[in-house]
Amino acid sequence: MIKQKSIVLQILEDLNKSKATPLLTGYKLVYKSKYLDFLDIAHALWNLKNSGVVSVYERNNQRFIKLTKKGELKILLHKARISPAAKWDGKWRLIMFDIPEGSRKSRNLLRRLLKQSGFKKLQASVFISPWPLNREAIEYLKQIKLMDFIRIMRIDDIDDDKDLKKKFGV
Repeated sequence: MIKQKSIVLQILEDLNKSKATPLLTGYKLVYKSKYLDFLDIAHALWNLKNSGVVSVYERNNQRFIKLTKKGELKILLHKARISPAAKWDGKWRLIMFDIPEGSRKSRNLLRRLLKQSGFKKLQASVFISPWPLNREAIEYLKQIKLMDFIRIMRIDDIDDDKDLKKKFGV
């Protein structure tokens, strides 16, 4: 499963760079393959196509594969989860949100993104971190239209932050 996931991410990153990649019959990729097994590639591409992350089309009797909007968002989300390890500047980043109950799936996605970006839950809809949310995460939130429900703050001082410093190791 880990191998399959890394193949999927590699395919998505390659497609993100080229926007459209030619295919041969059976999804065998024309570009030089960095992957170990043709069956792994075919399976990964089949899953990506069926989940709507990529689309296949024909032009001049040649088949191409390209990212869909959903695929572009998937790549942004993956990049958003990678938070750079930087020296703490002494400021806290606080993210508050109030997402309507009808958008529970989006709210849960935001919580997962924040946790994977190193934020800790302070209260029900309030998360805190000593490091900022990266640009890709903010771009992703804009594209899925959640920024209207989110406030991001940089705080210089919190009354008693010893527990937070300990929790984050700063």
